[in-house]
Amino acid sequence: MTSASAGADGDADAAATIEPSLGPVLVVGAGLIGASVAMALSRAAVPAFIRDVDAAVAHVASSRGAGSDGPIAGTPSLVVVATPPDQLGAEIARALADFPTAVVTDVGSVKTKPLEYLQSGGIDLSRYVGGHPMAGSERSGPLAAAADLFDGRTWAVVDREDCDPAAVHRVVRLVRACGAVVVRMTTRDHDQAVARVSHLPHVVAALTAGRLVEAPGDHLSLSGQGLRDVTRVAAGDPGLWCQIVAANADAVGALLHELRAEIDAMIGSLEARDVPAVEQLLRAGAAGVSAIPGKHGGPSLALATVTVAIPDEPGALARLFADAAEANVNVEDLRIDHDPARRSGLVELDVADDRAEWLTAQLQARHWTAHR
Repeated sequence: MTSASAGADGDADAAATIEPSLGPVLVVGAGLIGASVAMALSRAAVPAFIRDVDAAVAHVASSRGAGSDGPIAGTPSLVVVATPPDQLGAEIARALADFPTAVVTDVGSVKTKPLEYLQSGGIDLSRYVGGHPMAGSERSGPLAAAADLFDGRTWAVVDREDCDPAAVHRVVRLVRACGAVVVRMTTRDHDQAVARVSHLPHVVAALTAGRLVEAPGDHLSLSGQGLRDVTRVAAGDPGLWCQIVAANADAVGALLHELRAEIDAMIGSLEARDVPAVEQLLRAGAAGVSAIPGKHGGPSLALATVTVAIPDEPGALARLFADAAEANVNVEDLRIDHDPARRSGLVELDVADDRAEWLTAQLQARHWTAHR
């Protein structure tokens, strides 16, 4: 699915003498991703300029450190198109025409549809290299942007045979300046990959959350962290996600057909009271979770959960984290489940499996109510 990393480094070395300078960079679109790109570049001392169809939005992004919304100093060496998916093709074409010496990339989550639009116009695409940072939030807009949004995250560089190697090199430098990790992919592989790891999970989360709309209040009162985990991404902008899913309809649709077959199998097994078949399907899910890469792209780490009762008061989390640090245990992840009837909650700390018993004992010794 990806080309060898040595290939990316080789292209970079070959092109280094062709394009020594990254900036100035123009970011078109001042939403969450666009503003974060400009903030990350500013952090890296790369001159960045930001534009938006709404000048007030660009000004807000600029006021938060996302470069300048004033006149561009010089000619951009790179243009980053960060507009909504249904505008990508037209905005990429406009950037290629308006800045005939600049490399153009984008941050869109689907690559096939914009590329087809550009190819249908007979445009020279040697200066266009697709990009897609695998980072974001259910929140949107420049107020949700952050300079460190991409730190350590994967950023797909989607190049083609007709891409100028110097243009690819410049986009690779952009990714690294933003703190992200480069993964080289083809257009087709990228769209299939994001359908599997991003678009399908969002659709499933939205469909699951939709079952809650007419749920009785006493049913919802039983909601816990598991429900919040499964449905969290469904809070994302429905209009934006409609554009994303529609643009990647073939890949998402194929996965939904596969999922429907699994759902039908689960329904049939439940109706037949075929417990072994139900367990087999659930085990397949657990195996899928284990296949997700661990942090920093390494192998998945075997984790165990330590649950701690915590008062809902200032400083409580800080004390808990300090005590975990004193026990020399790294917290890999956490969740907080609030008790609606009391001013307290449960914090679930995910730690390495071989450290869970030790952390539980250490927290209990520090007067926390903790258990595995």
